[in-house]
Amino acid sequence: MGGTGGKGGTPWLHLAPALVVLGGLLVYPVYELGLISFLEYTQAQVSGGEPTSFQGLGNYRALFTDARFGQVLLTTVVFAAACVVATLAVGCALAVLLTRIRALPRLALTLAALGAWATPAITGSTVWVFLFDPDFGPVDKALSRLGLSGFDGYAWTYDRYSAFALVLLEIVWCSFPFVMVTVYAGIRAIPGEVLEAAALDGASQWRIWRDVMAPMLRPVLVVVTIQSVIWDFKVFTQIYVMTNGGGIAGQNLTLNVYAYQKAFASSQYGLGSAIGVVMLLILLAVTLGYLRLLRRQGEEI
Repeated sequence: MGGTGGKGGTPWLHLAPALVVLGGLLVYPVYELGLISFLEYTQAQVSGGEPTSFQGLGNYRALFTDARFGQVLLTTVVFAAACVVATLAVGCALAVLLTRIRALPRLALTLAALGAWATPAITGSTVWVFLFDPDFGPVDKALSRLGLSGFDGYAWTYDRYSAFALVLLEIVWCSFPFVMVTVYAGIRAIPGEVLEAAALDGASQWRIWRDVMAPMLRPVLVVVTIQSVIWDFKVFTQIYVMTNGGGIAGQNLTLNVYAYQKAFASSQYGLGSAIGVVMLLILLAVTLGYLRLLRRQGEEI
């Protein structure tokens, strides 16, 4: 009995250092975030001029009675969903393409994708803003030369929807490599005989992906989907840099940028922390709900 207990505790002993690090890097900041969300925490408290007072659910009541918060939340959900779908579509399509091209083009595509993935978000955002600049950007000039006069000097970031479209393109550009590489590794693990049998039965490439590859890749797709949801729901840098802090009159605000404005621009740190807690709870709910749905379908994640 003693030997069995010792063996059972061995994995936790090995995991202990990592758990301690995660506790310091994740658990403690989340605790502080939640604590501040219940306090009156403004610039006066940061400077130590006034004592911190307990607000209870006051910050949350102020948040949920703010019509602007509801609009920003809806915008964030729709925009994140569009980014996730586009990223998964591009990443999965290129992963399949990698299995069908020769070694040299495959290497070139992989290196190009990894270069996009390795580019810092602020650098990539700045480059994309330059590419679509109305005065010096090559995109507007190229579209004008193609006869599309409406794009001559077109300011992409002035209109709400074109600004969101531009940010979406940049997010997909820097995010699809993770999906592509991960799904490609999963495809390579599928026995070749299975794919050959489907092709011999006359299945199209779409049918092979939908009925053969996708079910076998479900655990991999779960990982990349959840990761994409987390990344795209809490996007900040791209929106802040490319729309100059949330667009004209805040037309391109997302929750992360809205929390930044409340916490640092308005010095309402308690309210900004409450927005952060709401975002955390939404992401936890989405992730746990997705995993529960898959388990109901009999999948082992």
